[in-house]
Amino acid sequence: MWAPAAQAQLLTFSKQDLIDYTVSNPFDRFPDGRPKVPDKLLERARGVSSEEIWAVLPEAGYPSQFADGFHVAHGDKKLVGRVFTLQFMPARPDVNDVLNTKAKQRGITRLHNQTVIDMLQPGDVLVVDLFNKKVHGTIVGDNLFYYISKTTHNAGLIVDGAIRDLDAITEIPMPAYYRSTDPSGIGEVMVSGINIPIHIGPVTVMPGDLAVGDREGIYFIPPQLVSKVVDHADEVHIHDEWTKKKFDTGKYKSSEIYGSPKDPALKKEYAEYLKKRLEELHQQDK
Repeated sequence: MWAPAAQAQLLTFSKQDLIDYTVSNPFDRFPDGRPKVPDKLLERARGVSSEEIWAVLPEAGYPSQFADGFHVAHGDKKLVGRVFTLQFMPARPDVNDVLNTKAKQRGITRLHNQTVIDMLQPGDVLVVDLFNKKVHGTIVGDNLFYYISKTTHNAGLIVDGAIRDLDAITEIPMPAYYRSTDPSGIGEVMVSGINIPIHIGPVTVMPGDLAVGDREGIYFIPPQLVSKVVDHADEVHIHDEWTKKKFDTGKYKSSEIYGSPKDPALKKEYAEYLKKRLEELHQQDK
């Protein structure tokens, strides 16, 4: 795998830069410094909804972590994974020459989309800033999509740009978010950043964020907030579970139990139910 130089370049962060820019990360890291949200949290995040994430991030000071307006392939599958970022810019020969010279100094013969695909790890979601380009903005067709799906274990692809070979891609069971489709191959662009901050819609996306996508759109969760998000979601699920059980008894109106019970005895009953169910969930995580 490509080892970045000691100092930051246009192409990538150094390991120390990645650590500095993600200093609040509470988890282990990949060898290049990218935060590594644990697999157990990835699995727990599969049950989290956009609404449940929204309830946490703005209050924590992150109001702009949601991007929407994508077409979705395999929208029935939850996208969950660790962000690996890739940035493109419109091709400019003088800049592209420098980028490729620096890449060759690191043993990379040519910078292109497949360069990064070969760097992905299991559980990675490739997140691509292709500045909403359509014609010649196709990050992958079905073959490269297949390689991503196998390498990442079907974690996912997000591209602010295009894909091609959609009919064949829909036969590969990996969720994908894309702006458009086009039959052209990728071109008239240059790789300008690998695992650097990028923007997708209104969101600043960092390498190592947790991407969670559903039919509504995609949330990019900073690593330091992942545990808080999934813990909150557990409480919401238990709350909804309890209120539905009480409503199904036929003894209560919705306003008596949702969103918070009005009767002190019901409040106590719910608090005991919540405690018991959280203990059961935490026991399962061990």
